[in-house]
Amino acid sequence: MSGPGVGFEYPSQEVSWLKRDALLFANSIGCTSEELHFLYELDPNFAVFPTYPLILMFKETHPEVVDFYAAQKSVTIPGVPVFDPTRVVDGQRLLEFLKPLPTSSAGRKFEVRTKVLGVYDKGKPGSVVETQTDIVDAATNESYARVTTSSFYVGQGNWGGPKGPATVNFPPPEGKKPDLVLENQTTNETPLLYRLNGDYNPLHAHPEPGAKMGFGGVIIHGLYSWNWACHGLLQHLGGSNPANFKEYQARFASPVRPGDKLILEAWKTGEFKGEWEEIRFIVKNSHGKVVLSNGRALIKTATIGQRRSYDGALCTVRYIGEVAGTTGSWLGVEWDDTSRGKHDGQHKGTRYFTCESQAPTSASFVRPTRPADPPQTFLSALQYKYAPPEDQQQSGRPAPRPIVFSGKVAEEVGFEKVRRQQAQLGELQYVILDSTKLATAYSGDEKTKGQQVGQVCPKIRELDLSRNLLEHFDPVVEICTELPLLRSLKVNWNRFRSVLEDKKLETTQDAFKGVKELALEDTFLGWHEICHIAARFPALITLHAGSNQLSSLSPLPPSAPFTTNLVTLDLEFNQFTSLSDLAPLSSLTSLKSLILKKNKISTIAADNKQPPIFSPTLAYIDLSYNLISTWSFVDALPAAFPGLTSLRFTHNPLYDNPDLDTPSTTPSSSAPQPPTTTTTTTATSGSNKTEESYMLLIARLPPTLKALNFSSITPADRSDAEMFYLSRITKQLCLVPETDEQTVLARHPKWKYLCDTYGEPTVVRRQELNPNFLEARLIDVKFWGVFDDAGGGKEVTKEVKVPKSFDIYAVKGIAGRMFGLRPWEVGLVWETGEWDPVGRFGILDGEESEDEDDDDMGEVEEGEGEGEEKKGRWVKREVELKDGPRQFGYCVDGMQVTVRVEKR
Repeated sequence: MSGPGVGFEYPSQEVSWLKRDALLFANSIGCTSEELHFLYELDPNFAVFPTYPLILMFKETHPEVVDFYAAQKSVTIPGVPVFDPTRVVDGQRLLEFLKPLPTSSAGRKFEVRTKVLGVYDKGKPGSVVETQTDIVDAATNESYARVTTSSFYVGQGNWGGPKGPATVNFPPPEGKKPDLVLENQTTNETPLLYRLNGDYNPLHAHPEPGAKMGFGGVIIHGLYSWNWACHGLLQHLGGSNPANFKEYQARFASPVRPGDKLILEAWKTGEFKGEWEEIRFIVKNSHGKVVLSNGRALIKTATIGQRRSYDGALCTVRYIGEVAGTTGSWLGVEWDDTSRGKHDGQHKGTRYFTCESQAPTSASFVRPTRPADPPQTFLSALQYKYAPPEDQQQSGRPAPRPIVFSGKVAEEVGFEKVRRQQAQLGELQYVILDSTKLATAYSGDEKTKGQQVGQVCPKIRELDLSRNLLEHFDPVVEICTELPLLRSLKVNWNRFRSVLEDKKLETTQDAFKGVKELALEDTFLGWHEICHIAARFPALITLHAGSNQLSSLSPLPPSAPFTTNLVTLDLEFNQFTSLSDLAPLSSLTSLKSLILKKNKISTIAADNKQPPIFSPTLAYIDLSYNLISTWSFVDALPAAFPGLTSLRFTHNPLYDNPDLDTPSTTPSSSAPQPPTTTTTTTATSGSNKTEESYMLLIARLPPTLKALNFSSITPADRSDAEMFYLSRITKQLCLVPETDEQTVLARHPKWKYLCDTYGEPTVVRRQELNPNFLEARLIDVKFWGVFDDAGGGKEVTKEVKVPKSFDIYAVKGIAGRMFGLRPWEVGLVWETGEWDPVGRFGILDGEESEDEDDDDMGEVEEGEGEGEEKKGRWVKREVELKDGPRQFGYCVDGMQVTVRVEKR
């Protein structure tokens, strides 16, 4: 634009400042003791308040006060009238923050470089001079700040100049209450303190200039109000972090008299330029008169739901405000790592916010001034991870640790080759940007330079963006749009919000057209939000949605492509309690694998709900680490999963203790029950318990089950398991009276099938005597043994009644006397009279085991010589009665037992 004076450059003017100058400025505009990084030079984060560059235009290098009017007369603009500097006020200021100023200019040379942008004649009211001023490092020509200033010369118009362009206005949103209101009671000393920064205009100290200009006396610097408002916005919306300000401007609408109350009202517009939100604001006095208008700022605001990283620890902002018993503002954050917190959003009896995580220690409070890790774009994270600079370490990032073997640092010969290969970003196919503080797809500079993800790394097939600062799905859409070969996408451990209102997600078009695998684990998204995202993946066949605290599923969207394509669904580490909670999944006609590990499942169907029936295509179910404790659950699995061929069931209560749902007796009201003894016959180690569970699962489930806990089930495995199951049922029947037999069999729906396949076993029930009778306290013991010295190698049998209360030592003494042996030579083995199926895992049909004992193993006839052959292979159960003080009656079952005596 041309016009009088346009392009005129003032002579460069050197400027300087010391730390004390920065401290004074911060103090004069209202910084508080909670912001020591602006007020204390030894604070580790000590910084110059970002609007301080404006003062340098007045202060220059002067350590002392200056003649303000004389300084203004020193330079005139050619082609325009010479304006009277005694009648000038600020019109509008715009400050662009380019780079933080150092805390002192000592040792360096900085300059103020100013040029005229326009001089405009506004008629009788006066004239406007618009200038652009840069604060520049003279040695490097690098600009730190840029100030666009409109100075209004009162009553100095009508000289024939141009009127100037129309002013761009930024009014507050209509009909919306301000998001922030702050007040400031000024005093007569307010302008006197502020002028010590270097703005020595007498208008702000003595009443005479103000009276001549029609203000009625002293007025407060317009820049004081301007800077005070900026501080309020930064403190309450930007966490007092100077890095959170990008632009700031306001128009000086009316003068402020000392003693006036300033009231700031600010609105968050929700409009973003990259990571910067536009803030609109005004400042008025207590009478409602606007003193600063057209207020606008671009701030990196602290907002509810914002993702932040502190020293690499990720969190989400859940609260902004005060905390009782403390001063100043706080951020309530929910940590991704729940062990880092101190509470759940409730502090000293007051609930300030609610966390999405159910962990009791996921939250804590941090000061807004705590420095957060800078977020990265996709390209900057990619560059840092796969092609870091060779000759220098990026600022703020630790150097990679050296590789050490046995205390010696290894020479990275091969590693350097790998690094060079990784640097070829265009060849990358598998990219992991986990925990790289990635927040956006692009920065403004990257877009300006025309950098494109599709040009830098077009061959990516698998992309992991887990554990980052992503808040919306927009950046994911932007990135994936440029990756046509992408097949797998992981965005776990991010905290996406407003998914259902995400317009860019609604119009993804072909962004995810080739993606077959999607991981949304630990995002705390609801099921309807997960489905909303998954519906944008037309080729999706694998979905991971674990660790989302899901307890039930809503109906699936009928038109979503994944409802007919999905093959694998991972819902582990959620909070389902029943298979009926998953009933909507029964409509997935292509589903083959369902992972439900680490939930809280204990039933097939919750109260008043129908048992679900899943698609016959569903072949693999992982139910490990749940709360299943009943065999009825296992018996119902084939009906719920008609296509079940592979099951994982470990680490359920029932698997760790198969007797949990198998009572040793079924009480009858009409008959006394025989005692049960678990000491010798059922007490087994944990490994034996799980082996029993494994066999019982195979036996209870249909032959269509081909694999259990990742192990294939052979025909021999199934045969052995079913015989073992048959023996367990028989033992239960032996322990109850015949009248309760059907009650026991009702728990075993495969009883008839097992009897038809292997023959019905003989059930021998023992009768219980009246415990008050002597007979009830004596056990008929048949001792037998074969001894060369006693019977010429013939079997010797002796019978005797032994009190139940005798310990094993006493029983050995009795047997020793009967067979002419010393007690320590006697070994006793109780022959239970029961048979167990032989476990022959790993032995193919037709093969023989090297450990077979022809005397005790083989085809066994049922009963005592009844002539009916028992199908399968069985082994006699024997229990050695070991030395000890245990009572004989607790070591054997029944009132008639057979004990084999052996010489040790």
